[in-house]
Amino acid sequence: MKIKSVLELYELLPENERLIVDILREIIKEQLPSHCKEKISYNVPFFYGNKSICLVWPSSVPRGGIKKGVMLAFWYGNRLTDADNYLTHGTNKQIFYKIYYSVDEINIKAIAKLLKEAVKLDKSWK
Repeated sequence: MKIKSVLELYELLPENERLIVDILREIIKEQLPSHCKEKISYNVPFFYGNKSICLVWPSSVPRGGIKKGVMLAFWYGNRLTDADNYLTHGTNKQIFYKIYYSVDEINIKAIAKLLKEAVKLDKSWK
């Protein structure tokens, strides 16, 4: 199966995951500068500038490594300060993430802070 658009993705997701993905995408798009883009890669939304910044991976999409919820992952999470210890440092040495099981768990301020830091890091790779 190859998902080519966000609309195709939304059609496949259960309502709870669709809502979480939609809110996370909106937060990300609001925070990223205009030169940053979104694309569907590995059947999920990826956001990038000079390099990959973050991705949103619903558990319904195979190969994400999560059984429930929606994962917001920072591609270079290992290089972020994450002063609030918001992200989980799993087995991957580079990608740090947060898994959301409901819309109520989404902390817009924490995500915005991490995105600002990720964008700053991305700008250093021109």
